[in-house]
This record gives sequence, C-alpha cells and structure tokens, in this order.
Amino acid sequence: MNMRGAEILLHCLKEEGVDTVFGYPGGAVLPIYDALYSSDLIHILVRHEQGAAHAADGYARATGKVGVCIATSGPGATNLVTGIATAYMDSVPLVCFTGQVASPLIGKDAFQEADICGITLPITKHNYLVEKTEDIARIVKEAFYIARTNRPGPVVVDLPKDVMERVIDFEAVPIEPSIRGYRVMKGFNAGQILAAVELIRQAQRPVIYAGGGAVISNAASELAKLAEKRKIPVTTTLMGIGCFPGNNYLSLGMLGMHGTRYANYAIAETDLLIAVGARFDDRVTGKLDTFAPSARVIHIDIDAAEIGKNIDVDVPIVGDIREVLAAINERLEPVEHYSEWHKRIDRWKEEYPLRYGPSCEGRIMPQHVVEKIYELTGGEAIITTEVGQNQMWAAQYCMVKHPRHFLTSGGLGTMGYGFPAAIGAKVAFPEKTVIDIAGDGSIQMNIQEMATAVQYKLPVIICILNNQYLGMVRQWQGLFYGGRYSFTPMDHQPDFVKLAEAYGGVGMRVKDPAEIEPALKQAMQVKDRPVIIDFWVEREANVYPMVPPGASLLNMLGEEE
Repeated sequence: MNMRGAEILLHCLKEEGVDTVFGYPGGAVLPIYDALYSSDLIHILVRHEQGAAHAADGYARATGKVGVCIATSGPGATNLVTGIATAYMDSVPLVCFTGQVASPLIGKDAFQEADICGITLPITKHNYLVEKTEDIARIVKEAFYIARTNRPGPVVVDLPKDVMERVIDFEAVPIEPSIRGYRVMKGFNAGQILAAVELIRQAQRPVIYAGGGAVISNAASELAKLAEKRKIPVTTTLMGIGCFPGNNYLSLGMLGMHGTRYANYAIAETDLLIAVGARFDDRVTGKLDTFAPSARVIHIDIDAAEIGKNIDVDVPIVGDIREVLAAINERLEPVEHYSEWHKRIDRWKEEYPLRYGPSCEGRIMPQHVVEKIYELTGGEAIITTEVGQNQMWAAQYCMVKHPRHFLTSGGLGTMGYGFPAAIGAKVAFPEKTVIDIAGDGSIQMNIQEMATAVQYKLPVIICILNNQYLGMVRQWQGLFYGGRYSFTPMDHQPDFVKLAEAYGGVGMRVKDPAEIEPALKQAMQVKDRPVIIDFWVEREANVYPMVPPGASLLNMLGEEE
C-alpha cells in the first residue's frame, strides 16, 4: 500500500510492541506528529526534550521494554543528549527518534540543523541517519534489536523531513535483523561453570556482589536461589538495588563509597567474590589494590569488555546472567549450616547499623523521611531518585524488595533524572505508588514536567529533602575543602507549595517530624495529580558511612566526622 515515511515509522513501532512514546514536536518532525494525530499510540507530551529521554528511560527500567522518545532537529535533538548519555552509562534500552533537516540541506548549516549522529556517537550503542524511505522498516527493526540485545543501550535514529514525507509502495514484510559485525551472545563456556562451582564449594567466606546486570537480565530469582542454597551474603551496587530483597537476612545492603559498614567489611575479608553483572567502578571499589584483597574472583557478565577491565579475575564467564546462574545452581548442593562467617557478619550488623543522630537545628532528619516512605509503602513502591545526598539516603534506607523498583542515574549521576523517570514509571504502571525522592537543587532541573504530570493526571509523589544546599557538594566541601561552601548554599528558592499549586498539582510543607507520616498518607490518597511534599530537613546532615575518594573501603568516615 502507499504510505508516507512517517506512517511506516509508526507501523514499525507497533510491530515492535511499542504502545507509548514520549516526545516534543517541532518543524522537522511535523510529518511524524501529523501521523500520530490519527494513531492509537499513546504519546506523552513532555515540556522539555530531556524530560522525554528520562521518562522513556524510567519506562524502560520499570518495564524491561525498550523506551521510545521523539525530538525535533537541532536543539530538540541536542536536548536529548544528557538523557541518552544517562541511559548509555546505565545500559538502558532506548530508541531515540530525532528529526533532521531535509536531505538536500544536510551539511549546509540549515535552520535547526545539528549532526546528532556525530554528537551521540560516543554515547550510543549505534546510530543511524536514514537516507531513503525504503530503509525505514529495516533500520527501525535493527535499532530495537540492537537496543535490547546483549548489553542493552540507547540507539539514535535520525530522520530527515523529506524521508518522512515521501510516499512509497510499502509492503510489511517480517525482517530478521542480520547486522554485520553484531552477534548476539548465546550460551556460555561450560568449563568455566564447573570452575566456578568448584570455587564456590571451597569458599569459607563467600560474598555475592550484584550489579545492574542482574536486574537487566531478570536474574533475581536465580540470584536468590544461589544465595539461599549456599547461604551466601549478598551486597549490591546502586544499580543492583532490588535484584535481591533488601530485607532478606542475607542482604548486606549497598557496598562502596556510601555502602554499609558490614558490606565493606565483608568485602575486605571475603575469600570468594562472585561478581554478577557489576563492573567494579570506582565508587564501589575505592582504592583498587585494597579491594577484596584475599578473594578469588568469579565475574559473570554479558559484556566481555567489562571482565578484567578493573580487577583481575580467576573465573571469567561471559553470558546471560540468568542462564549462567541457573547452570551454576543446577550443579551445587545446598548448605544447611550457619557458619562462623555468618556469625561474624551478624556481629557487624549489630555493631555497625546504619544510624543518624538528631537534628542540630530542630529540623527533620532526611533519613527519617526515607525510613517513613519505606515503612508506609512496605517496600512495594517504585522509588525514583534525583542525584546527590537524597539518592544515597534512598539507597541506604529503602530496603527495596523487587527488581525494577529502584530507578536512579548511577554511572552519569544526572541531576533532574528522578522526576521525569517517575513519570515514565507511572505511565507504565498506573496502579503502583511511584515516589521521587529529590533534593531541592536537583528537582529544579526538570521541574517543568509538573505540567506533564498534571496534564496526564499522573499522581506521582515528589518528596523534596529540602536543606537549602547542593547537599552532596556541600558535604565534600565540608570534609575535604575546609568548610568553604563555595556557591553551594541555595538560600533563594521558589515556594515549592505554591509552585505545585501553580502547575495544578498539590503542594504540602512539612517541618515537624510528627507531620511526616500524615503528609505521606495524604499524598498517597491523591489519585489524579502530582503531589510535592517540601520536607524542611537538617541543613548540614551528611551521608554516612563515607569512603573518601581513592581510599580503601575500610577507611570509612562516620557520624563522628
């Protein structure tokens, strides 16, 4: 049948199972938006293209499906860049469609022209400039295939306006992607499985160190089976939160710079480290030559490039994490006894729990807010975070029970991520409670998405831990720069209650600890619009424990610092 390029694009999206896209119209994507006018695809109109990328990212992380966003050429496309880089660092499957000037104008500095393929080359798995309308179906199929397979990541498809306008005789034919130089990882080395099993049998002080790959590969059940079968304590990275229940007796919580003391102590003394979908990044390892110094290392990852990149590995296993763990579980017999290793960890948990003192200013302690959020939601809510102190308190005090229920920017540390990501998660799961734990600095990065949440009646709850500082930078200035708070105080702020109301949402302010629970309960009763709760918290509360950058994990600063 005769179809415009834009109509072919929407047909191909539906063939890929897409039901929701996030976007913002503009001149170069007018053909796509004209086609969307009569389409049954759900389109969420954001208020900034960065919001579209983060919302698609949140949708993808919460569902495990590929997130989709659309932006026009030039500044529309470049506004996606931070969101694309965020997804790339955290291995999130996105396909980002950008408009481009008409083909004859490319390279001639036309109005709103930008080389988005060149710009995003280092932060995408792949990108395409579509040169012919006949190529649309093949490229869309390949883009989704690349985004979701192996180690997931973002793909950009740049669409010149004339390619979208042109009408061709299109016949939908199933296309099996065959991409030169791209091979989907299948299977694993059986000999390495046997080697891993033998090391696990021999270990006296094993620890599982699980990262985002365990979430991405849907390996939570196999991970829990391994931990329970062999009574192996589990610590997670920031990205791995939720892949193992935070309230399980074998959970050590998060490790690393702001990890629990008992997780870091366990890493220092383990004789076998089973790394599952983790990449040994600097915020986890601290000083590399002191990280797990007595341990043999098993490293399981879909991406061979990560194995041996930072840490020498005794048993490398490249493959799908869920499949690899299933193969290991089949060959291991259960352990019944509670060993001296577990007793030592229990003593550490009892002696060094996460804790915080009272406010010096009579204000709310931010950790208390996060504890109440966890208590009232029972660990069942989808939690998104901004970046900074709010993010670390959320990671420490929300004992997330399920994978894909903790959405945060890990590798890039993107302020402004949490709110639009919460919108994406709420669109995906309207029946779930979705809460963004935010800072007063970070929330203002994408506060305009309040209009999006109001328009689509999305009752996302934004809990602002308002300390009138750029809190994490202020903490570093206090600890490492002599207390010189250079441009981190944020004494001038909007009235967040009035701001929420101006957008058409609900605003609350909480200054008394006794008001925390009633405010949260009230917010959870709102079903047709977003809620901002402005919690006035202790201004100079710090995130502890803290390992100074480049130091050993045993060199943890505590509350006394």
